[in-house]
Amino acid sequence: MIPAVMKGVQLLGHGGPEKLVWNESIPTPAPKAGEVLVRVLAAGVNNTDINTRVGWYAKEVSEATEESAGDSAVEAGGWSGALSFPLIQGADLCGEVVALGEGVEDPALGARVTCPTNQPEPTAEQPTRFQAIGSEFDGAFAQYCRVPAKQLYDVSASPLSDVEIAAMPCAFGTALNLLTRAGVGEGDRVLVTGASGGVGMAAVALASLKGAVVTGIAKKEKHPQVLEAGARSVLDRGEFPAENHFDVVIDLVGGPDWPKVLEALSPAGRYAVSGAIAGPVVTADLRTIYLKDLTLYGCTYTPPEVFGELVGLINEGALRPLIARTYSLSEIGQAQRDFLEKKEPGKLVLLPPS
Repeated sequence: MIPAVMKGVQLLGHGGPEKLVWNESIPTPAPKAGEVLVRVLAAGVNNTDINTRVGWYAKEVSEATEESAGDSAVEAGGWSGALSFPLIQGADLCGEVVALGEGVEDPALGARVTCPTNQPEPTAEQPTRFQAIGSEFDGAFAQYCRVPAKQLYDVSASPLSDVEIAAMPCAFGTALNLLTRAGVGEGDRVLVTGASGGVGMAAVALASLKGAVVTGIAKKEKHPQVLEAGARSVLDRGEFPAENHFDVVIDLVGGPDWPKVLEALSPAGRYAVSGAIAGPVVTADLRTIYLKDLTLYGCTYTPPEVFGELVGLINEGALRPLIARTYSLSEIGQAQRDFLEKKEPGKLVLLPPS
């Protein structure tokens, strides 16, 4: 039986962890036409949820995520600009279908499902339009959430646990999109920055699976896990890679060392970016870009076929994310603090009350 009210975490505005409020009497949403009600089994912790909380997507914010305490004066801090509060965040979902809206036949009741973080809604005028779960509509940081049926993927057949699946949509979906846009294939020499983080480690694993020769950049104490994920070698954070050595750079860091990343690319190299944890404002010598004939890809919109490829790998059990720790959903503040401290490689996952 679906309860009339549910427990969850509501974001009351942009700012620090104090803006996240535990609420045990949130009205349980009812699925509208074309929607599905999902009981949340597990929800991953991601940089994007913290970015949204602190309003980092607003252009006036220039610090690295961990340096931004949050600014309540920010008005357009979500993926698409201004957000409506209170908001239930949660970009990573593994759940069970418990109710179907009008006109929905698939996925079936009882199916275990997941969905992309950035859900494609393209139009002729906006071919890369999307809605982000936990930003433009309520997400997985509650016992139940409402999701468009067409955005859900059945992962009932996967040998992975609920916790493992909840760790994958944002990190692995982003990573696979980066690799797809950059055309990573057999034999490519690939450099992955931030390789011990969720997206970075996913990029290492997926690039290795594609037959690429992967080098990661990570803190020294996290090298073993990056190597285990599939990297051939790992550079210490702050150690600059050799110039003209890589065919592809997958960048999640940005920040002041960004020019060195471009110099690491060989002529005709490809650079793909989907994060800037060290800072979003960078400088570069344009001659490096045009004299080396570099191609730069900004990667946010994820086509359905890319996420569908990831779901195939999940159902095959071809990939397993590294799980660092799980928390109860009510411990979200501590989970996000631990995430920003980045003491452990791997993913942090929240478990809602049953």
